[in-house]
Amino acid sequence: MFANVTNESADGAKPGYDARFREESKTVLEHPYRSGVPDFYAANGLKGLSRSERRVLGTVVRSGEIGQPRLAKATGLAQQSISRIVKGLVSINALAEGGKVLSGRRGQPGQSVRITPDFAYTFGVSMMTDAISVALIDFSVTILDEEKHDLPAMTRNAVLDTVERIVDGMIQKHNIPLERVFGMGVSISGRYIGPKAVYNTPRPLDDWALIAIDRLFEDRFDMPVWVENDGNAAAVGESLVGVGREYDNFAYLYIDTLLGGGIVMNHELMRGTNGNGGEIGLLLPKNIYQHPSLESLRQTLGEYNVEFPGVSEMLREFDAEWPGIDEWITKTRSSFSLICSALAAILDPEAIVFGGRMPQPLARRVIPYINMYNDSRRGKPRALPQLLVSKAGGNASAIGAAALPLKEHFFAAAV
Repeated sequence: MFANVTNESADGAKPGYDARFREESKTVLEHPYRSGVPDFYAANGLKGLSRSERRVLGTVVRSGEIGQPRLAKATGLAQQSISRIVKGLVSINALAEGGKVLSGRRGQPGQSVRITPDFAYTFGVSMMTDAISVALIDFSVTILDEEKHDLPAMTRNAVLDTVERIVDGMIQKHNIPLERVFGMGVSISGRYIGPKAVYNTPRPLDDWALIAIDRLFEDRFDMPVWVENDGNAAAVGESLVGVGREYDNFAYLYIDTLLGGGIVMNHELMRGTNGNGGEIGLLLPKNIYQHPSLESLRQTLGEYNVEFPGVSEMLREFDAEWPGIDEWITKTRSSFSLICSALAAILDPEAIVFGGRMPQPLARRVIPYINMYNDSRRGKPRALPQLLVSKAGGNASAIGAAALPLKEHFFAAAV
């Protein structure tokens, strides 16, 4: 489609994109999902939730099951307000009553509450440079299904046709009522440039660069769509079902063919002024430090005659004991040390999470070699964040993408 356009700007964008972007995105603001509440509410006789209701749901989804006294303490809401809010959320089937729990005070045990899984469902689509992954989650952010497909070319038709086939199959397989499908999240590698869901993508995703990605998916699937950078999306998923269940503040390293990430503070994603917060890979000066990506790992393995045509093939057969793994760890330890030291100094998070498509056995081998620079004064060193392996499971960006609609409309931070 762009074979005749060969000149590039400094940031990799092709001049031919500009006219196409203006033409294809000029009606984005007129799209029906841009101006109103998603159809899910009217289809189920519901209204949008208040901030306090979303705070309660956000706390419950991260807790699994929780009693009302603890819920009041976690959200900072009065016990009377908690009782009223819980009753309302139970009445619409967003929450269900659990078992009896002791409150630590005199009297009868209190009633716990938990998320009702079948209240809503969402789909998440992760668009990688060589493949797509689709996840289906329920309202408890439990992964019901996940499917990954390698694609020879990440063109619009190839991606949309494949996603449509997968989504239709999952709906039939799990007997999902269409009125209970809230929406779809899409994660993609690239720099956000706006307006709305417009990204400057890597070369393999040329067909998705500088266009309104959400509009293409909404037109195909007739449901509201949220689009986010893959590192940010994965961080959102981690905040709901992974490390975020124990830590309020963490930095997320999204390790794939490139290195990205996301920052979560008080369970909220930090997007920054221009929507590009968490570009962790840019902390490394070019041509000085080894880029700690899965592509650089693939190349290092090739030097030891462990060869794969692409990252996806490497991950399918991954073995943490391959010759070349130690070499890659040695080459990247300074890069990881610099990144983690900078994040610790600037953000002071509770944890730094190693995630993305990085295999967990590899992350567990890498972490002990990381040296975060510290400053000891009067014999007391500065507190440093924990270095942790992602706990979200599955394809982090697909799960995070599926969580985006729920995060925006239902699961707010506690305070």
